[in-house]
Amino acid sequence: MYSKTYTIRWADLDANIHMRHSAYNDYAAQTRLLFMAENGFGMEWFKEHNVFPVLFREETIFLKEIHGNENIRIDAILVKMSEDGSRWSIMNHFYKSDGTLAAKLTVDGAWMDIVARKLKSPPKDLMHLFDKLEKSAEFVVTTRG
Repeated sequence: MYSKTYTIRWADLDANIHMRHSAYNDYAAQTRLLFMAENGFGMEWFKEHNVFPVLFREETIFLKEIHGNENIRIDAILVKMSEDGSRWSIMNHFYKSDGTLAAKLTVDGAWMDIVARKLKSPPKDLMHLFDKLEKSAEFVVTTRG
């Protein structure tokens, strides 16, 4: 299972002295981007191939507070993907250092041709990137349309 560990910074906190809601999105995005980069799909690859991930929806379910200077682990699990790999959903789980599940964040995304500004099916090598992600127990393959 792919995961990354982070220490929560002062800048990640809100007025209630726990992690602000938008920091969850930032850490989840960083985890997903690091997964891609560590598997050969960094920013330079995306620029060279004129394709980038875009998000349509982000949903976070908050279960436990996360505080400053806490260490958290965030994973990335594939929930759904279209047959042609053009659309996908990934869930990130946020775990406190004692293993307690603190939040679940789900994104629905796709690949965009950044020159044409249109959604597209990914190149074959990119399509197989998500084969390296663990699939959720509820994983489904969808059809477009």
